[in-house]
Amino acid sequence: MTKPHAIVIGAGFTGVAIAWDLTQRGFRVSVVERGPIANGTSGRTHGLLHSGARYAVNDQESAIECIQENLILRRIVPDAIEPNGGLFVAVQEEDLAYREKFIEGCAACGIPIRELTPQEVLRLEPNLNPRLLTAFTVPDATFDPLRLALAFAASAKAGGAQFYLYTDVVDLLRDGRGNVCGVKAWNRAADQRFHLPAEVVINATGAWVGQITAMAGVQVPITPTPGVMVAYDKRLTQRAINLLNEPGDGDIVLPQRRMMVVGTTSFTIEDPDYVPVYEDHVALMMERGAALIPALRQTRERGAYMATRPLIGATAPGRSISRTFKAYDHAETDGIEGLVTITGGKATTLRLMAEKTVDVVCRKFGIEVPCRTAETPLLSYRKFYQ
Repeated sequence: MTKPHAIVIGAGFTGVAIAWDLTQRGFRVSVVERGPIANGTSGRTHGLLHSGARYAVNDQESAIECIQENLILRRIVPDAIEPNGGLFVAVQEEDLAYREKFIEGCAACGIPIRELTPQEVLRLEPNLNPRLLTAFTVPDATFDPLRLALAFAASAKAGGAQFYLYTDVVDLLRDGRGNVCGVKAWNRAADQRFHLPAEVVINATGAWVGQITAMAGVQVPITPTPGVMVAYDKRLTQRAINLLNEPGDGDIVLPQRRMMVVGTTSFTIEDPDYVPVYEDHVALMMERGAALIPALRQTRERGAYMATRPLIGATAPGRSISRTFKAYDHAETDGIEGLVTITGGKATTLRLMAEKTVDVVCRKFGIEVPCRTAETPLLSYRKFYQ
């Protein structure tokens, strides 16, 4: 029996996880990506493997997704994750007003926490603000973004997926009735243009999904929402540090190898290909980060950069938009067969996003093979280039 051919546009976290899942469920898979693996937002994330505690008060659907996927990723891709844990820290009286809601929210979402005295916290992390008032342990962790993406890509490649890197999708192939039946591609490295037919095209381009759906004449409700991060040239804590309060700008500081990263801001843009890094955002990261870890003021800035979240919603402010995700079958929403779009979500939920997207694709073909990616360890990230 001939395998149905699926094209995945985008080799960020979601795209490579979808490619891996598709190969496990009997598809022939091609991945088309205009740059290298993790070229866009995925390569610029701060690398926090969320426990879900950040969303436990106001976005419990996302919080539950995060804690469940946190535990799964630790099992299936351990060589991309530093299981260093995290702390939510109160440094002002107003932070303490959030304490009860935080405890109740984490309990409701199944997130294990433990409250520490200031003395206990400072023994664990002596560079934290010595005036801190209380703190909670959470099962946060950090991950290496490139290794995480490459582990999924290596596993998909071993399952037969073919990767077309440095290749733009310049248009969609149509069947004469308006349905999508493949892509028109341009390999920019070799300056070769070609057509790639397929039974289904999956748009997993993150903040760029609107550019692909526009080729089909349809829209999805997405708000490209960048955030600025700043890296500092010294590791000052072992754990991911979060401010114990409503999510806001510059309230996460985490170690990445020998550096510290402070993030993020949140603002909206029209063009995800041009995102400025504003000086006042960089200054704000220093101010907010130093409120948690004062030694940041004496630490050299390594660099400032940005990443753009593909949040669901067309008009709401970025902080108020849910961090969950949605897969669109454009046959159902727009009467166009052959095109599926996935958007929203977080790096922590990449595997679940892939599972739900491939569920949609399988239903279109009457395929009833269950998802097994939650139980199947990934290959080493090193295998992708071997």
